[in-house]
Amino acid sequence: MDDQLALRIQLFRESGQVRPEVADFVTAELTALSAEGRTVTEETAGMLTSHLMMALTRLVAGEPIEQFLTDEQVRAELDGHPEAVTRAREISERAHHALGARLPDSEVNFLAMHLAVLDRHGSSSTSTNSPSTS
Repeated sequence: MDDQLALRIQLFRESGQVRPEVADFVTAELTALSAEGRTVTEETAGMLTSHLMMALTRLVAGEPIEQFLTDEQVRAELDGHPEAVTRAREISERAHHALGARLPDSEVNFLAMHLAVLDRHGSSSTSTNSPSTS
């Protein structure tokens, strides 16, 4: 994880926008992704980080998360990235066990999209043509 991404997490934590346990959980997940050889930087994982921290914070606080229907384009994109879907489901399960927060299917799909974009960066952060998923 690069310094800019660590700063993003620190700012979320210090501002009180996310619960400390959520920031710790997300940091651990990003560290695991990095340890697997993925390039986890502000550029490649900034949106993933913010999205996951805010979604988990809302769930832990008992706030509802709006359910979104997954359109055919998103479904087709996810079909091309089964590893990202599997990983998103695993992260969701770990969040449920660690935080008591169960991500709805639409959030798992958004998480999978973020992970698919991260996977496109592979072990290099030189690609800048990845689609934005927020």
